[in-house]
Amino acid sequence: MQPHQLNPAIEPQFDAVTDYILNHLGSNVPLVEKIGHYIVSGGGKRLRPLLVLLSANACGYKGEQHIPLAAIIEFIHTATLLHDDVVDNSDLRRGNATANAKWGNAPSVLVGDFLYSRAFQIMVEIGCMEIMQVISHATTVIAEGEVLQLLNQRNPDITEDSYMQVILGKTAMLFEAATEVGAILATAPAAEQEAMRLYGRYLGIAFQIVDDLMDYLSDSATMGKNVGDDLAEGKATLPLIYAMRVGTDDERKLIRRAIREGGLDDLQPVMDIVHRTGAIDYTRQQAQAELDKAVQVLDALPASSFRDTLITLTEQALERTS
Repeated sequence: MQPHQLNPAIEPQFDAVTDYILNHLGSNVPLVEKIGHYIVSGGGKRLRPLLVLLSANACGYKGEQHIPLAAIIEFIHTATLLHDDVVDNSDLRRGNATANAKWGNAPSVLVGDFLYSRAFQIMVEIGCMEIMQVISHATTVIAEGEVLQLLNQRNPDITEDSYMQVILGKTAMLFEAATEVGAILATAPAAEQEAMRLYGRYLGIAFQIVDDLMDYLSDSATMGKNVGDDLAEGKATLPLIYAMRVGTDDERKLIRRAIREGGLDDLQPVMDIVHRTGAIDYTRQQAQAELDKAVQVLDALPASSFRDTLITLTEQALERTS
């Protein structure tokens, strides 16, 4: 079951967001529209716009502006995907060829810029300065997180704290913005706005930890990306950081070399070490700890089916790893 199907009351709103997104991809330049439709229609659960809808509803919102607001979040997310795939030289996303693999790097970057610009056009139409502040801050932090990840590439000395700083920026910040702006739109009390902001942060951190864990668990059909992509790019994610911390000297040396050199030559021995050292269980536990915090902060919200759905999302977050 897709996340938006967890709550019947949210489905028509989610469908309205999809329609809104497709209706606002128009451009006088055909390639812009073609790439935009390709990446937006390329699958994915659209979890971030769903979080806007759930947050607004959980805080009692009764209007319709949460539809374009959710579209804004999805446009920003899609723009970051286009840029990320160019930076990472990826050729597969959600089981499909990436836009840069089909059309090249330059068009992908420029269409990403178009989607960012379209998001801010819609934001101006909504006309809420507080929402603009949250989203503009989020996009800045996301860009910083991506640059920080690039600087950390092929560096085996990354600490767990440094890793958390990267994923907070590159992933969790947009989750946080999505849930916070929904509460702001609903003019929720300050305590509820803060609860929704933290919920998004904790869920986003867990989401990225799980995504990094999947690199050492699954195949490309399950993941929608190539197995070992992170290792090939020299990314020291949490499973590797933990395995280096508790592994033997020889295991540590092998992982350090694999991170420094990139590529997939050492993928199988690295995966063996990750499993043997208990890094899988440790990483899963760290994700669960973030999810537990996400559920706890929801106590600040009034009881509703929408709050229940937010809780259910945390319960499903680790399903891919079992």
